[in-house]
Amino acid sequence: MAKKDYKKLSDDIIAVVGGVGNILSASHCMTRLRLNLRDDAKLNAEEAKKIPGVINLIQQNGEQQFVIGQDVASLYEEIIKNDIKAAGSIDDADAFKADTQKKGNVVEAILSYVGGTFSPIIPVFIAGGLTGAVISLLQTFAHLSAESGTVFVLTAIQQAMLYFLPVYIGFSSASRLKSNPYLGAFLGAILLYVTANRPEVLNFLGIPVASIGYNGQIFPVVLGTLFMSVVYRFLQKVLPVVFRTVLLPVLTMLIVVPVTLIVLGPIGYWVGTALANGVLAIYRAFPALAVAIIGATTVWLVFFGMNNATYPVLFLLLAEVGSDPLICTGMAPANVAVGGACLAYALLQKDADKKGVGISSGITALSGITEPGVYGVLFPNRYPLIGAMVGGGVGGFLAGLFGLTQFVVANPGFISFAAYFNPDGTMGNFWGMMGVMVLAVAIAFVVTYFLGKKQTAKN
Repeated sequence: MAKKDYKKLSDDIIAVVGGVGNILSASHCMTRLRLNLRDDAKLNAEEAKKIPGVINLIQQNGEQQFVIGQDVASLYEEIIKNDIKAAGSIDDADAFKADTQKKGNVVEAILSYVGGTFSPIIPVFIAGGLTGAVISLLQTFAHLSAESGTVFVLTAIQQAMLYFLPVYIGFSSASRLKSNPYLGAFLGAILLYVTANRPEVLNFLGIPVASIGYNGQIFPVVLGTLFMSVVYRFLQKVLPVVFRTVLLPVLTMLIVVPVTLIVLGPIGYWVGTALANGVLAIYRAFPALAVAIIGATTVWLVFFGMNNATYPVLFLLLAEVGSDPLICTGMAPANVAVGGACLAYALLQKDADKKGVGISSGITALSGITEPGVYGVLFPNRYPLIGAMVGGGVGGFLAGLFGLTQFVVANPGFISFAAYFNPDGTMGNFWGMMGVMVLAVAIAFVVTYFLGKKQTAKN
């Protein structure tokens, strides 16, 4: 396979969106390059989808998402060499103004905000989560003492992932809202300071402050940064330029912190707790059905870019029960089922190019990245889509039936095998997940192959 020319790919994308001058800001998640444009009308969407190296183009709430694959970071590095701002830059006022003028429905706006907030911090969860799996492996197979310095250092990596979640989300959320990301992180750090150093009775100007532990929490800092973005931009407009450097940050925090601690933090904590309890109640009442639904519909979530909307629930589950028995557990058989469907599609093809697309997409999906298969094979041909949904649904049903889970955040698939090791050293969950995923691949492959044969016979 020829090495991808990221400079040419960058030039082609910049040309098709109307040039460097039409790009307000750029960012990327795990597989997509995300561009905010001054004038969306200058984008040639049909030509964009034909660029070699671009799997698909998704347009959500004024954001142009070029589906590239796991190597998207290399493309992003080339893109920003053209003096294009990173999304969320402190001085990115033009981008905010353009965003607010773009039309989009409420659902698209929420999905765009959730995706833009949570996608950038996924690497933190992968690094911290898989470090936890490394600890389990070392203690189980190398008999490393839990009191050793090695385990202490590795545990610090693992625990800091979740404990300091408000800081990461504060930065990312404020970036997404085109506010000051460092003040967003500062707000998260303040919530953690209050959590760790709280006196028995706390009040502000005589108003009682609820006793809440904000470590590992999502919604308190999300509500706080939403409020902060409004306050920050209001003060930015009304303060004289000469005083803005000094007064803007201090006035923002003096207003936002008390309101967050007294009102928004408790509301966010209640919303998060209620959502976590609701999701857990559904899962505990119908575990097999709940995970089967995730397994069968993940390809649709990916196709519409709605898989990002599952991140808040995923993080809540990790904080509440210490693992994810629903989202990633259902997505694991769903992802590898896409691989099975793509490989069956490849076997049926006589055209060398189509066969190559099927094989490469299938291998990538077995590793947990499904966009190439979803956009390049499943939806254009339909019958592999059915095969993948059946395989993912059956795999999810069995995962829920046997109470399997994913202990850390990682791309659900075979490549993240360490995520299925139980920290207590037992291997039942690992072998169970491996078995479920192998079965999902086999079912998707068989269903796709026979449906493809049947369709070929009709033609």
